[in-house]
Amino acid sequence: MAREQYDLIVFDWDGTLMDSTLHITRSIQAACRDLGLPVPADEAASYVIGLGLRDALQIAAPTLDPVDYPRLSERYRFHFLVKDQTTELFPGVREMLQELRDVGYLLAVATGKSRVGLNRALDQARVTSLFDGTRCADETFSKPHPAMLHELTRELGQAAARTVMIGDTTHDLQMALNAGMAGIGVTYGAHPANSLNAMSPKFVASSVSDLSGWLRENA
Repeated sequence: MAREQYDLIVFDWDGTLMDSTLHITRSIQAACRDLGLPVPADEAASYVIGLGLRDALQIAAPTLDPVDYPRLSERYRFHFLVKDQTTELFPGVREMLQELRDVGYLLAVATGKSRVGLNRALDQARVTSLFDGTRCADETFSKPHPAMLHELTRELGQAAARTVMIGDTTHDLQMALNAGMAGIGVTYGAHPANSLNAMSPKFVASSVSDLSGWLRENA
């Protein structure tokens, strides 16, 4: 891996590194069902993945009184945590991250997860030590606001022009655009390829091996 374009590679977590899209979708639907709300279809529930939890639930349950958002959040967390142990990294992710790390790239995560949720996920996946920095939606502005990326580049002393954001949603790619950074989409997560391509990414990968190969030749 010859470093040609980037020094810092920022990854989304759910649907990009962690195979959790379906679990999140089902947890949102179950939470809505618990409160007697209209249950969003799979596409609508998965669309909000990557946003901060409050923003996601506002979109997924538009008829809910804002005073009841904490109740819906609690039910979502309950359903997510019941089966949280079953979510795993996509095959090939651990090896890709280790290879990138070994050749000197700085690695980071920018996620809609809470700090508690990300720390738990990193620990369970045993990849905490592979990342130089992480930022969560409950610490700053939610995607697609560029704050997470701006904060990570400042923290790690990197230029926007030498940073790339990789994610499975248009929220990730719009955040990259808003931050003045390159974006790479992956189609094996929450949003379809046509939506990702509309955000003018540098590349759209169909699999982890596809992403790893592109990074090896181009990053």
